[in-house]
Amino acid sequence: MTWVEPDWPAPPHVHALTTERAASYPDDPHDGFNFADYVDDVPAKVEANRQVLVETLGLTCPPAWLEQRHGTTMLRLEGSGPKGRRAADGSVTFQDANVCVVLSADCAPVFLSDRQGSFVALLHVGWRGLVEGIIESGLAVIPGSAGEIISWVGPTISQEYFEIGHDVRCRLIENDASDEGYISPGGERYFADLPGLIVARLKRARVGYAAASRECTYGDSARWFSYRRQGLCGRMASVIWMKR
Repeated sequence: MTWVEPDWPAPPHVHALTTERAASYPDDPHDGFNFADYVDDVPAKVEANRQVLVETLGLTCPPAWLEQRHGTTMLRLEGSGPKGRRAADGSVTFQDANVCVVLSADCAPVFLSDRQGSFVALLHVGWRGLVEGIIESGLAVIPGSAGEIISWVGPTISQEYFEIGHDVRCRLIENDASDEGYISPGGERYFADLPGLIVARLKRARVGYAAASRECTYGDSARWFSYRRQGLCGRMASVIWMKR
């Protein structure tokens, strides 16, 4: 199993990463480390992959898997975490024992913490969640000054491949007209810079540090799953937790 980590000023006890697909047969929609149990993959294989994740990372409890709906619901992880999968598009914890996780295959995993590492959070952000306010919902559950928060947008689809229609373009710029700078015309369609739009919204919220990975999930079929490229496909896992 291989992964990439955020390039951000997190303290040493904050651990965060996005797994790579690591496919030997990229034309097989599920080949590699798929962690989603809703994409017609073999259930036993998915469960085995999740166990490999726990063991490889040395996690003391399994990640709190979510039922993602492109919404704005945030889940606070307390104690030993939720019992069973919960409908949400983000989670936050202030305790070392819990592990936040989101699945993605073009949508963006957005990592959050602060310079002291007093909490960790993880958001699943596609264009629908972005316009509905998942960024704002995630920040709302975090106490303290926004200026102390650090954020990182993990691997996601790049502007080169994220083609959208006029209706989606209008939704993306309704929060702030300046966001049109992250959308380029392409004939009768448009191309949107999803990580750029997310970072812009984080900065407008006065988050102290906001940056994004340059990794494009669409561009490399061996390293990443991509819903836009494949349709039916697996999902990468992004995880964040604290271990002192």
